[in-house]
Amino acid sequence: MSDEITLQSLGLKKTLDKMTAKELRQLVMDKIPQITGATGMDKDQLLVAIKDVLGIKEEEGVKTNPYKAQIHDIKTEIRSMREQKAKATARKDKDILRKRINKLKKRTRRLSRAV
Repeated sequence: MSDEITLQSLGLKKTLDKMTAKELRQLVMDKIPQITGATGMDKDQLLVAIKDVLGIKEEEGVKTNPYKAQIHDIKTEIRSMREQKAKATARKDKDILRKRINKLKKRTRRLSRAV
């Protein structure tokens, strides 16, 4: 057997992109001795280094959520509603704002999963 490391030989339970920075660092320290300085790297740097060693080509069209701008707008709206809720005095107004905020939060979660 050669000393070449493959993705299958690592025996991963998750994909590299789904792993946390801590898990990636541990993987590098335990199974990939070619990469040095892993403790000082963040997740993006670790992913690039691991994919370099394994020979995985990064796709040009990185998966981005097409609804990202819409989600951002909704979240800014939620922040402003929270400020309004803090200033509101009537219980009825606070309840209405709370329900609207919850509805918008559900919408952002749905949009982020829609990809």
